[in-house]
This record gives sequence, C-alpha cells and structure tokens, in this order.
Amino acid sequence: MRTAKITRQTGETDITVELNIDQQIGIAIDTGVGFFNHMLTLFAKHGRFGLVVKAKGDLDVDVHHTVEDTGIVLGQCFAKALGNKVLIERYGNAFVPMDETLAQVTVDLSGRSYLVFNADLANPRLGIYETEVTEDFFQAFAFNNHMNLHANVVYGRNTHHQIEALFKATGRAMRQAITINPAIQGVNSTKGVI
Repeated sequence: MRTAKITRQTGETDITVELNIDQQIGIAIDTGVGFFNHMLTLFAKHGRFGLVVKAKGDLDVDVHHTVEDTGIVLGQCFAKALGNKVLIERYGNAFVPMDETLAQVTVDLSGRSYLVFNADLANPRLGIYETEVTEDFFQAFAFNNHMNLHANVVYGRNTHHQIEALFKATGRAMRQAITINPAIQGVNSTKGVI
C-alpha cells in the first residue's frame, strides 16, 4: 500500500497530510479556507486518492502561507508514497472542461522539479482565497514531489471554473502517472532511476 503521513510545523503554519494513493478511503480537508478545501477535495476525488488535510495557518495575515505550505506537504507525501517509483507509468495528461473553461495538466514524475503555469485569473479573490496563490500551490507541490507539472488554462472566463478545472486535471493526470504497469521493467527511464 502506497501511503504517507507528514506533519510540518513552522512559525506560520501547522499542517498534517495523510495520503493513500491506492485507495480512495476518506477525503477530509480542513484548511480554514473554504475555496481551497473545495479544490483539494476535487483533486482527491478525481485522482481517486485517500486524502486527509489538517492545516492551521496565519489566516489573519492572508491565505498564502497556508496554501503554499499545504502544497509543500502534499508534494512530500506523494514523493514518500511513491518511493523508488518502480513500475509506475511516470507520465500523465488530462484535459478537463468546466463549462466555458478548458484546462490541461501534464505531469512527469521525473525526479526533476519544474512548473509551467499559464492561467489568466481575472478575479483576484474567491471568498478569502487569493487566486494568485494558485500558482504558488502548484509550484510547491511540483518542487516537493520532484516532478514536472505543466498547468494550462486553454481558454475560459470564470476564475472559479479555471482553478477548479486545473485541480481536477491535476488529480486525473497524477492518477495516470502513478498507475502501476507490470509491463514496465524497473523504472520507466533508460537511466534506471527517476
């Protein structure tokens, strides 16, 4: 069973993430940021992950530390749960429509950290969630999972729909990438390690 539980405490946040990438047993998200809770729930549902997130942050300042630090811990959990990445597909790609919006996310669990993020998020706030931190979340997630992550809103008007489509597509792309394929010998790289 590929699972991980990590707690990270700083002067700004206290975050615990429990992840089960093989069974969608339990999704419970509590970050203090309603919109972000919704996005992480969608990510887990569409990726078919068991995910529990408990985050306390300095929301009196803003949501940045809570959102970014959750991305850090979530990325660390995936890296831990995947271990040496033997037999995984490694690559994943998903297009997700959300009404007028279309998003595409492509991932490579390569061991190399990189983010490409293309989204014009016109509405700066959704509830207390500051939409510019969406890119910070994906960067923290990608860099702590040592992966390439290309997140693109192909087109769209509604900022909620754009971000929602990105989180759903990321869950679906991750599901493809972490899938075990018995036909793969070792790791899916000519280098012999990823």
